Amino acid sequence: MPSSPVASPSPSTHPERTRQLRRVALSGLLGTAVEFYDFLVYGTVAALVFGELFFPGADPAVGTIAAFGTFAAGYVARPLGGIVFGHFGDRLGRKSMLLLTMGLMGGASFLIGLLPTYDTVGVWAPVLLIALRVLQGIAIGGEWGGATLMVVEHAGERRRGLWSSFTQMGAPLGSLLSSLVVTLVVAMPRDQFTAWGWRVPFLLSVVLLGVGLFVRLKVVESPLFAEVKKDRAESRLPILDVLRRPRPLLLACCVGIGAFTAQSLLTSYLIAYATGIGYARPQVLTALTVSAAVALVVLPCASALSDRVGRRPVVLTGAVLSAATAFPVLALIDSKSPGALILAVVIGHGIAQSTMYGPLGALLTEMFGTRVRYTGASLGYQGATLIGAGFSPMIAGSLVAGSGNGTPVALLLCGGSLITALTAWFVRETSRTSLSGAATELPATTRPEEITA
Repeated sequence: MPSSPVASPSPSTHPERTRQLRRVALSGLLGTAVEFYDFLVYGTVAALVFGELFFPGADPAVGTIAAFGTFAAGYVARPLGGIVFGHFGDRLGRKSMLLLTMGLMGGASFLIGLLPTYDTVGVWAPVLLIALRVLQGIAIGGEWGGATLMVVEHAGERRRGLWSSFTQMGAPLGSLLSSLVVTLVVAMPRDQFTAWGWRVPFLLSVVLLGVGLFVRLKVVESPLFAEVKKDRAESRLPILDVLRRPRPLLLACCVGIGAFTAQSLLTSYLIAYATGIGYARPQVLTALTVSAAVALVVLPCASALSDRVGRRPVVLTGAVLSAATAFPVLALIDSKSPGALILAVVIGHGIAQSTMYGPLGALLTEMFGTRVRYTGASLGYQGATLIGAGFSPMIAGSLVAGSGNGTPVALLLCGGSLITALTAWFVRETSRTSLSGAATELPATTRPEEITA
């Protein structure tokens, strides 16, 4: 009987394995870059013009909150994507799901750039916008987990933290690209930007999509999953297997909350907040660009350090740093100095958030066995994004509008970081966990004495 394409043998020579690992790492980098480019472009444009284009009858503050509500809709859909694509990724294979998620993700972003506004089609404009955001969220829900675990499973026991950092680096790369593109289009006259300029960043996402799909087509299936498929040991219902032992999933959700709260508040929401207190849009976008460039250095360093000292100490350090600097960061932003704004975003996002975020790729994938890894890692990651990032801009906007100052932003940053710090105490160290063999079917948070026959 011919073998299944999924179960094809992994490359047998060391040079070929290394070549494939590099290709998989590049694929993960591009996939996450598309993900964050699409989401951050949306968050940026939502802060600038979506209130007036898609919710024109509302008060300006209410319009901005409504625009961020559609931003949250994409996050709400992410766990559903994690369940759907995780199921088929654990049943059929990682590669095919990753091709599908990337295509849906980039396609939805491109279509947002073609949407008619409220003045053209009335209420159908926000309805279509929300529908595309949900579709985008579903696709992204399956993208990160699959891309990250592909890198980790190809790396095997070789510096998994460092190799998984390529997927994590897609976040600042996507942020950097979105900031550069949006900086160019917001330099246009206001009437031109409102009329058509806002569409350009969404339409340009097709370029990233094309490059990403080209690289991803050349990637081979995960060798660990190929072994599971060969032995016909796939989980019939991965989501049920994950939920039977909910502790790893709950810890995976909570340990990422701080990183995503900081990422959301200090990127997407920052644009609305900083421009509202007097900063020019180019000044804010410059700060985000510098921060993203710093994060591209900090992320791989934090990830590589986690291979040496462990995932937990690095995540904990980033969480404590984020909580400790929350109020100073806000004070720098409120100083209304462009230089202080850059320093604030570099400290809060480029350094503290990146230190928390760097090891998460390896940590979350190591917490689940091969048979359910796609589902478990995806749900853990997307649960963290939903809680930490999905509602933070909307909550911050409402609280700031009510209080008249930015204190709620600092409190949200502190709260998210402290949740991550507390959770890090309960997560077992996974950097020395083997990904092969029966041991990988046990959660990394399960201790030997908890295992019963």
